[in-house]
Order: sequence, then C-alpha cells, then structure tokens
Amino acid sequence: MPELDAVVVGSGPNGLSAAIVLAQAGRRVKVLEAASLLGGGARSGQLTERGFVHDICSAVHPLGVSSPFFRSLPLESHGLRWMHPATMLAHPLPDGTAAVLRGSVEETARGLASHGSAGDEDAYVRLMRPFTERWDDLLEEFLRPIVHLPKHPLLMARFGMVALRSASGLARSRFEGGHARALFGGMAAHATLPLTHPLTASFGLILAAAGHARGWPVASGGSQAITDALAAQLLALGGEIECERRVSSLDDLPPSRAVLFDLTPRQLLSILRGKLAPGYRRQLLGFRYGAAVFKLDYALSGPMPWTAAECRDAATIHIGGELREVVRAEWEVDHGMHPERPYIVAAQPSVCDPLRAPAGMHTLWAYCHVPNGSTFDMTARVEAQFDRFAPGWRDLVIIDECHLLNPDSESMYQQFLAGLRAIREAAKQRPAMRGQPLQVEHLNPALRQPAKQFSLGRPCVALKQHHAVGQGSIVQ
Repeated sequence: MPELDAVVVGSGPNGLSAAIVLAQAGRRVKVLEAASLLGGGARSGQLTERGFVHDICSAVHPLGVSSPFFRSLPLESHGLRWMHPATMLAHPLPDGTAAVLRGSVEETARGLASHGSAGDEDAYVRLMRPFTERWDDLLEEFLRPIVHLPKHPLLMARFGMVALRSASGLARSRFEGGHARALFGGMAAHATLPLTHPLTASFGLILAAAGHARGWPVASGGSQAITDALAAQLLALGGEIECERRVSSLDDLPPSRAVLFDLTPRQLLSILRGKLAPGYRRQLLGFRYGAAVFKLDYALSGPMPWTAAECRDAATIHIGGELREVVRAEWEVDHGMHPERPYIVAAQPSVCDPLRAPAGMHTLWAYCHVPNGSTFDMTARVEAQFDRFAPGWRDLVIIDECHLLNPDSESMYQQFLAGLRAIREAAKQRPAMRGQPLQVEHLNPALRQPAKQFSLGRPCVALKQHHAVGQGSIVQ
C-alpha cells in the first residue's frame, strides 16, 4: 500500500488549502513545489532594495479575508495579520479629485454624490446594499461548484439581473456622475475583458461588496505571510512539504492513492503527456488564456505625492481616469494593442503596513494588462500615468524592477490566472459537470486501475485511486 494517501503538486494557496482539507480528514498528504519558495502567486521578496518587501504577484486580498475556509483556520496563530488601510480604494480623476470606496455603503455613496451628482447617493445604496448585507450568502454561492442548485435563489436572481450586464452599460445606466462610473469601472476591469462585454459588471459588484463587508486588506509583511500561515497549519496537522521538487512526469511522483495538480492546463498536459483521454486532452489544449500583465515594483524614499488627497492613505489605487478611458484601454488590450494610457492597478501597502519598507520610505506595486504573449516594455506608459496623477513622484524613486507576467508561461509567475475569461474557461475544463466534480478520472482508459474511493467526510470532495486531475479551485 502507498505510504501517502495524496500528493499535491503546486504550493499556491489552492494547493495548500487542498492539502489542509486532506490532513484535517486524517489523510497522509505531501505537497511538492518546484520552486525554492512556497506560495505560487502569493509570495513576497526584496525585489528592489534591501529592506523593501514587494509582493511578487497578488498584493491586496478582499476575497482572501472573506474566505470561509481561511476564516475557519487558526492562521493568526501562525502569524497572519490582515492590515486594513484608512482608505480601501481610490480612483483618481483628471480634475484632481478621486472616487473612493470606503467601509460602509452609505459613506461611499455620500462621497460619490458630493462631486455634484446627488442622485448617485441613492443609486449606489440601492445597487450595493442588498449584496453587502448578504455577502456571506452570496460568497457561499460563488464558492460552490460552478454548476449547482443555488441555496439562495432569490438572492442569486437579484444578483443576476445586474451582474449579467456589461460593466460600462450598468455604470452608465445607474450613475449620473463621473466619479461613481469610474469607481465601478475600475473595479470591473479586474475581469480582464472589455467592459462592454456581458458579465463584466459582476466583477465590480463582487469586489465592491467584498470591500464593504470585509475590507480590502494587505497581509502584514507581504502576501508570503498567507502562504507561510497555510504551510504552518498543514505541518501542524502532520502534512509534509518538499520544495525544489519539480514534477516533469508521473515518474517523478512518490507512490500515493491520489494526486492533485494545482497547475495550469499546459503544465498538466506536459506532465501527463500521452496519458490523458483524447477528449479531455483536446479540452485542455483548447484552454484560452487571458491577458498578460506588465508589472512594476518601486522602492520610494517617501510617500507618493498624489494630487488627490484621498489617494494618499489608500492601499489600492485604480489609475485610468474616467470610465471611457478605462473602457478604451481594456478594449485595446483585448484587440492585441498596447494602450497609450493603460488602466493600472497600483498598491501601496506601506501606508498601512510598517513591515514593507524602512521608516519614512514606501513601496509601490503596479501592473497593467497587455496582450497575451506580449514582450512590449510598458514602463514609459505606466509612468506617464503616474505623472498625470502624482506629479513629482519620479524624484522619490530609489530603484525599480519590471516583470512581464504571461499566464501560460513556465516562469515563476505561471500561477497568475485571473479574470472572467479564466473563470469561463475553468468552467469548461472541470473534470465533470456533476455535484462532485473531482470524482472522475480523465486518464486514457487503458491506464486506469480499479477505483477504490475514499471519502473525506465532505460532500464535494472525494478522490479516486490513481490520478484525479483538475486545475484547482477557488479557495473555500
């Protein structure tokens, strides 16, 4: 009999969470990670200058702090602390002011209306209050298998009536003023699709509701702290972790009753070459990756000199100007172009986390979307956007570092896969359209062994002998 019940390949938050669930059920589990550092997209490092801690990929975690699974674990006892900024999110506009997402729906609505569009106060409250008040129920629905019967059908029906719309269409029909429209469009642009596409409104709704319900925090000391806390919890439960253990084929795996892959489709195809059923192999080959990301990290000698005062204590800044500018930038990326004025997601975690930089100094993390496979250097265009909204900021730069993150690459950033297209593609690649999506094998029939199922005591998690394959799932 194999020494291990399960092996998890990949140590991103999803892989570690899967391993923890197995260990909680008393199963013997081991996580294998090719890199020297755990975490996948949740890692941190001193990328620019000694003493400046930068997040390598993910930086701000409205859904991490909301995660029911994370909240069920004693992660604080393993060092994880969520740091909440004075202002969650600011979206600067060309007139020198900014639209702001604050803790309460009402406070946010009043701020949006204060810029001359009184009707936007009531419009924002009517749009966001129903989903914020029932955030836990809404999140429960989204963290279940993609195909399921909703537990809260009326809530989901109400959500669907607005979420199915395009972000630009919903923003223009609900709001009169540029501030409310820009704030909503900036949040919806996390969909990494043109904001004229159906369903893009769902991203704005989810991220706004998450902020009002739980906040948009950063992890103290960097996103690596999330990974380190999950790893410590797994080890406390008796799990094992091995870094610098690359899996290039099934021959590289230790004997086990099941294998879970927290990898991208192309990585999975490489490992299981010749061993997948032809139909499922075609599905994986057909996976369409979304936009890539051009990312910059800066070490600064002082705080960013934003023209809009509201931006100065915000951990997250959406830079793109008015809604029409954000719409245009994301449309251009989707059509293979590199925008002159890109939409930028920026984070300045050091405004609320003193562990990120030496006293009085700051870190700046920023990215913009670019076409998949791009090799174009967007530094000048990103920095020109900073010049618009924070003139004089270049005088503060000690050192910078740039990275091009392609979601299908074999680089250290291969875990980056986000947005509406990724969710839509994942829905097509699920191991099975059934209540227990992992209770199926897609191996070539000639390679299968008799299935000896073991149950983990949870309704949606059951694994069969040999290799149950998938892409991982949203952390629950």
